[in-house]
Amino acid sequence: MTYREGEAMGTASHGDIELAYETFGPPGGEPLLLISGTGVQMLIFPEDLCHALVDLGFQVARFDNRDTGLSTHLAGAPAPGWFTTMIRPSSAPYRLEDMAGDAVAVLDALGWESAHLVGTSLGGMIAQTLAIRHPSRVRTLTSIMSTPAARIGTMPKMATLKAILKISGMPVTSPDQAAQEAVAMKRLIGSPRYPFDEREVGDIGRRSYERHPGTPEGDARQRAAVAVSGDRRRALAKVRIPTLVLHGEDDPIIRLKAGRATADAIPGARLVTYPGMGHDLPRALWPFILDQIRSLALAR
Repeated sequence: MTYREGEAMGTASHGDIELAYETFGPPGGEPLLLISGTGVQMLIFPEDLCHALVDLGFQVARFDNRDTGLSTHLAGAPAPGWFTTMIRPSSAPYRLEDMAGDAVAVLDALGWESAHLVGTSLGGMIAQTLAIRHPSRVRTLTSIMSTPAARIGTMPKMATLKAILKISGMPVTSPDQAAQEAVAMKRLIGSPRYPFDEREVGDIGRRSYERHPGTPEGDARQRAAVAVSGDRRRALAKVRIPTLVLHGEDDPIIRLKAGRATADAIPGARLVTYPGMGHDLPRALWPFILDQIRSLALAR
């Protein structure tokens, strides 16, 4: 990967967990932490997106959650399925609170007393949890295509679920196969109204595989953390942090009702929805999404 001047890589520690992170932009910008979703690496936030945020006055950091990318993989830890976690929550090796602690460790490593949080999908859940448990570390909260509870808006249509299982069940043993899987998944869950660049999406899939191919067990552990972490709405009702909730109206993975539930739970939260947006961040919407994030930060 080619880095512009001012970009840096580092590692944060949270107990035995090591978190790989990257920063964009010079010190002095408004600190902003990007938190990614289930089974995807920090690369899901493209470099162009990070630089666009820098141009708006932010210093940006992105990181690999535990069990993804160059961060610690808990190989050998239990990887329970959904049903197992429902009947025996203790089977999950960690919870969202632990993943929020990982994010705090990244803030500490960066020397940031607080930051603007932007989380997508699982990353939105982690950001919500961080705002609940560590409110002094959060300047603003932006929760994108996420939910306040594992059971709200998270069941795809059966046809979509079968297609996801078919794609994810195909063996991936090379960077090229990882690129093909990324493109196939984007076609399935991405934004139906907006085109996407297959080469860009494939490149992210390929580079992710080259960094670390990932494992089904790692994905399962992240999903288990969501399943056992409960309903956050009562705790979110006590949050007094400026909050923005963004959601696609055509999201097939975490449906719009989940975004509405998130906004309803947090006092003063602003909900913005986008017709034709699925479970991704289409490039055509970047100017509108980034303007919302910037406006929230300026209004703080």
